[in-house]
Amino acid sequence: METSFLATPRGKALLALLCSIAFLDFVDAPIVNVALPSIRHDLGFSTAALQWVPSAYLLTYGGFMLLGGRMADLLGRRRILIAGILTIGISSMIGGFAQSPGVLVAARLGQGFGAAFTLPSALSLLTTSFKEGKERNTALGAWAGSGAIASAAGVLIGGVLTEGPGWRWVMFVNPIACVIALGGVLRLIADDRPTRRIANFDFLGAVLVTSGMLLVVFALVKAPTVGWGDAKTIAELGGAVVLLAGFVVNERRVRSPLAPLSIFRINGLAYADATQLIAFAGFLAMFFYLTLYMQNVLHYSPIKTGLAYLPVTVAIGVAAGVASQLLTRVGTRPVIVGGALVASAGVYWLSRIPVDGSYVSDLLPGMVIMSLGVGPMFVGVTTAANAGVPGDKAGLAASLINASQQLGGALGLAIFTALATTRTNHLLGDGASQAHALTSGFQRALLAGSIFILASAFIGLRATNTRGEAAPAAQVAEVPA
Repeated sequence: METSFLATPRGKALLALLCSIAFLDFVDAPIVNVALPSIRHDLGFSTAALQWVPSAYLLTYGGFMLLGGRMADLLGRRRILIAGILTIGISSMIGGFAQSPGVLVAARLGQGFGAAFTLPSALSLLTTSFKEGKERNTALGAWAGSGAIASAAGVLIGGVLTEGPGWRWVMFVNPIACVIALGGVLRLIADDRPTRRIANFDFLGAVLVTSGMLLVVFALVKAPTVGWGDAKTIAELGGAVVLLAGFVVNERRVRSPLAPLSIFRINGLAYADATQLIAFAGFLAMFFYLTLYMQNVLHYSPIKTGLAYLPVTVAIGVAAGVASQLLTRVGTRPVIVGGALVASAGVYWLSRIPVDGSYVSDLLPGMVIMSLGVGPMFVGVTTAANAGVPGDKAGLAASLINASQQLGGALGLAIFTALATTRTNHLLGDGASQAHALTSGFQRALLAGSIFILASAFIGLRATNTRGEAAPAAQVAEVPA
């Protein structure tokens, strides 16, 4: 009987390394949120410009994700992974020393660019290093759990650093982590660069898809401020549609497409990506609005806000671990649908937060319920989105699921911010107190988030239902590790 690679010390070390890289990428989005007031005070950001501290990361992260994943397939995953980690580390160092708003925003753009190349490279290394079945299910469970935990842990880490050594350490921790990660990559991952040169590189496809993704994320980020009906927003979204439609046409005609559309013939892959997009819209919104509620209505300090999410990190980790083992028994589809239903119920509970809310009775139950659903849902979706994918397209599949996540986050915040702001402004105009108006706006946004997660359960019914069965041998290209 063949020994499982995951059971070996090297296999465990590789999984720990890849999950750590995933954590690093995912945590960079929420870690700055609780530090924003300090950043604004120190660097003199205007209210309008401050939104670009978190949004700049999201822009390049989502915009370059598809290109990053495909480059990993074509140029070698180890090479692209190293380049991405170096970019994150250098950008973070620049951001930590920033003395002006422009420099910090530029550093955040660099961080997102590096993450767009790092994340799909790491995920495709995971799916090609661990065999389909129980071994890969366990590895994907750890990966999905790391990503979900990072969303909660980012608030905690950001709060501790902001109130401790200062907000600049929100940036300075990355170079330290990147040096450690690079050491692990050089030691554990063999060089996998292709032996043949790339012929007929699809340069036009790369330009079209990157421009389209950048424009759609930019439009979604700006829409709550500019307005959904504004001519500028409509023009930007229309331009993004034209660019992405041109990309699809180009991919159908060129001899060596950047992103072969044949990948969508894999049963249920597109539905798994769509499930991730819609679910993450509601999931990210929950963290965003609960953090605002705790700080602006309940007047929690940054560190207290972060500590409030500690049970979430534990619950997500436990639930993801259980789900990874459950997949081999019931398959991905029941795990996705069941997890989405539970998560939706948790966010709905949170949508009923009162002005004088209590953490124990009004926040903690909903947060734990949500966590117990989110962990399994993301494990199931990540597994389904990578099931049966040929090894030479693993990077593309990884970029698709992660791009879905980033687009979902941008879409959710754009829609829910409009809902929350409209409600809050209406109540303020009627003479309501600021606390009451803010809370009512947050309630509306969280309710919409719960509906989105509920909708993802129905989309998940069409995702691949796999228990981790091995793909045909001809389709799998192992990456030596």
